[in-house]
Amino acid sequence: MPASSQRPTIARIWRGRTTAARADEYAAYLHEHGIRPLMEKALGVQQLREERGDETEFVTISYWESVEAMSRFAGSDPTRIHHLERDREFLVELPESVQVLAIVTSHGDCGGG
Repeated sequence: MPASSQRPTIARIWRGRTTAARADEYAAYLHEHGIRPLMEKALGVQQLREERGDETEFVTISYWESVEAMSRFAGSDPTRIHHLERDREFLVELPESVQVLAIVTSHGDCGGG
């Protein structure tokens, strides 16, 4: 994570689903090719996982000091999806967009490691 005294004002949220049988493999791939690049640019990043029987949903939340900073990483349209090279292989369906939300209130340590 970049060293910064900035506090995030923006959260960018991506969601994707894979089969439960490939969830561990996708988690490792997502971490290496999706999370690591974010760790170098964003103020913070979280990878969340929910088991849903036959499917597993992954949620990636990256935190940014501004929309402009996020756009330097994600491009001029920060809601545009940047699919990873192997997403078609792993994901049940390709997500069409991400959410970009203003952080209104934040309290405590939300990092989780």
